[in-house]
Amino acid sequence: MDGKWHFSGFPAGRLKATAIPDLFFSELVPAIADLAELKVTLHLFWLLQQQKRRIKAAALGELINDTLLLRSLAAPDGQPAERVRQALTLAVARGTLLRIRVRGTETAEEWFFLNTESGRDLLRQAMDGELQLGGEPLAEEETLPDERTNIFILYEQNIGLLQPLIVEELEEAERLYPMTWIEEAFKIAVENNVRRWRYIQAILERWLVEGKSDEEPGRDYREYGRSYLKGKYAGSVKH
Repeated sequence: MDGKWHFSGFPAGRLKATAIPDLFFSELVPAIADLAELKVTLHLFWLLQQQKRRIKAAALGELINDTLLLRSLAAPDGQPAERVRQALTLAVARGTLLRIRVRGTETAEEWFFLNTESGRDLLRQAMDGELQLGGEPLAEEETLPDERTNIFILYEQNIGLLQPLIVEELEEAERLYPMTWIEEAFKIAVENNVRRWRYIQAILERWLVEGKSDEEPGRDYREYGRSYLKGKYAGSVKH
């Protein structure tokens, strides 16, 4: 506390309240390491329950201009709007929020829903064209979360909690490489006890450059990881 402001306590009487599921505190709070992700998620719970409109959703444009949210994310780097974007990406990757992009007349807009029963219903309606969000849904965007493993889950299961700085690199890797390659590269890292993203990235880059043919006689690609520690990729691998 900087000594300039002190909360005087909640006043007496009936106060407006925001409903947050118990699962948020038992399942999500222990897993969220990034303070911005936690603040943005809590703000969405509050904001969507305050809305008078039927569609309980928030647009990215609204969020990065929300003065209350930006003030809560004020940082020395002076880029609270970028912190909002990063936090939303983390929350979507975690499954707390659902996202859809729509193509407007000039630009694309992102909309966010809470991953609740009603939020999932709204997202389905938007994808089916029953719910208008000011544009056509972009087909390449994620719709509802499915049961497949994604790179964010692999990262948290095998390396550690997601941090904003690594999110863009993981998204780029998921666009560039087949999921089967990514899963195998993570497995190699675990087998070799080198749980580092740079190590996994080096494996994927080598496969991309040299090719990856599991049918090639006598070639065991699980040995690739061990060779990186001594080969030309050694500089990019940190124990």
